[in-house]
Amino acid sequence: MKNRTYNKKKIMIVFFAAVIMIIALLGRMIFLMIFDAEYYQKRAKELHERERKIKAARGEILDRNGVVLATNKTVCTISVIHNQIKNKEQTIQMLSKELGLEEAYVRKRVEKISSMEKIKTNVEKEVGDRIRNLDLDGVKVDEDFKRYYPYGELASQVLGFTGGDNQGIIGLEVKYEEYLKGVNGTILTMTDARGIELEGVAEDRMEPKPGNTLEITMDYNIQSYCEQAAKRVMEEKESDAVAIILMDPQNGEIYAMANVPEFNLNDPFTLSSKIDTSELTDEKKQDLLNQMWRNRCINDTYEPGSTFKVITSAACLEEGVVTVNDTFSCPGYKIVEDRKIRCHKVGGHGLETFTQGIQNSCNPVFMEIGLRLGADKFYDYFQKFGLLKLTNVDLPGEAGTIMHKKEDIGLVELATMTFGQSFQITPIQLLTTISSIINGGTRITPHFGKKVYNSDGKEIKTLTYQKQKEIVSKETSETMKMLLESVVSEGSGHNAYLEGYRIGGKTATSQTLPRSANKYISSFVGFAPANDPKVIGMVIIYDPKGIYYGGTIAAPVLRDIYDNVLPYLEKQEK
Repeated sequence: MKNRTYNKKKIMIVFFAAVIMIIALLGRMIFLMIFDAEYYQKRAKELHERERKIKAARGEILDRNGVVLATNKTVCTISVIHNQIKNKEQTIQMLSKELGLEEAYVRKRVEKISSMEKIKTNVEKEVGDRIRNLDLDGVKVDEDFKRYYPYGELASQVLGFTGGDNQGIIGLEVKYEEYLKGVNGTILTMTDARGIELEGVAEDRMEPKPGNTLEITMDYNIQSYCEQAAKRVMEEKESDAVAIILMDPQNGEIYAMANVPEFNLNDPFTLSSKIDTSELTDEKKQDLLNQMWRNRCINDTYEPGSTFKVITSAACLEEGVVTVNDTFSCPGYKIVEDRKIRCHKVGGHGLETFTQGIQNSCNPVFMEIGLRLGADKFYDYFQKFGLLKLTNVDLPGEAGTIMHKKEDIGLVELATMTFGQSFQITPIQLLTTISSIINGGTRITPHFGKKVYNSDGKEIKTLTYQKQKEIVSKETSETMKMLLESVVSEGSGHNAYLEGYRIGGKTATSQTLPRSANKYISSFVGFAPANDPKVIGMVIIYDPKGIYYGGTIAAPVLRDIYDNVLPYLEKQEK
């Protein structure tokens, strides 16, 4: 009897436990089917959906006259879906043949068990169409966009380029990524439990949103003039490189920025044919690519040499430590502490006024006025003129000025700084500061960005840039324009003289570090018309062979550019 009672109790316990479990399971099932149904429906849908991206067309880049400098062309992305492939060998052979790929490479991807595997991107549309017409099971051909630059090498370091994902890598392409990139779309297809697409089920499409169009201040024709002139002088002087900038000194709009040698924007990862790449490590190749992509005008600093005398002159005139008629004596050198610092004219210039001193680019004159100004004031004008800050040009990677600490500027450092040695700045910094001195005293921001338009061509944004007024007085600005015009008409910049135009400017010849290498940088800064500047330009020739004086080889380059550009700009204004 006891055993029977005990067994009944056990059965009842098991029974009630089972009932409780069944009720709990039913409750959970009801909860999942009613209260949590939406979540699991969504999860189920995701398991049976396959998503393919549709790349958005990137916004175009136009010059100031509407010339297309960067656009898109249609390409294809070839992918395979493992579960849908019926004839593996045929698929491998045909894709290998059409795409020009090794069979082993294609086989590895075809045999990989994944929902979708990319075989190749940026395939020419004709090739993509041929593969689509083969009607291979499990092979998908999606149309895509690839960045295309109609003029190849034109302004390569400025425009920049995009990577395989259509994102900007350098230049304006990366700086204005937020406007240019667009929003990708998607294609959603339904599959069964084995991952095979269901026939007769409509695709869901979310159309891509194209990027915005960027209008820049560059002028295609002026850029072309500058690049042609740069290539010509680079070949003639067998120099390492040539940089040229043309800008509106009144508002900072950059008409042209040439960096020769340029590179092909449609093939930016290929080094020059002059470089033997057969034994290069990946790291060394990347270093060479980075050098090729560098924009010397903004990424590299240099000792500006005598073009910096424009800034020294403006500071000294503004502070009142010199007048245009002050007289100086140049014996060919000046003793500063224990140093004998020479003038470029070994025999000296003799007695001369300050006006003649700037015309002659006489170092002792500038050392004298710099010493009058003093290290503290000189440093203060560096700050006031904006030389210790970035110009904020709208290109990535701008380098800052390399300058002594204020307390480390002794008499020798001060003397050499007055004629552009013992510190370094970028070409764009020098040109911006000189522009600000000759435009009436307003510090401008150099820039390329002008306007942004949507895909329908409607203007959605006008880009604006900061200005700082009165870095020098209008009187000092007028005096500097007069002095610099006399440098071209009567002084060391006479090779920049162009009949029928009033041109102001300043030459420079600076030595690179280390001095023992005997390498030079020749440069010239010039603007026109001298009385009311509408354009300012700069030519820099890196390590020219033979004659290397800026007034002899750089000034004529800008003169030839202006011979084309000044009449062109006059027509544009009309």
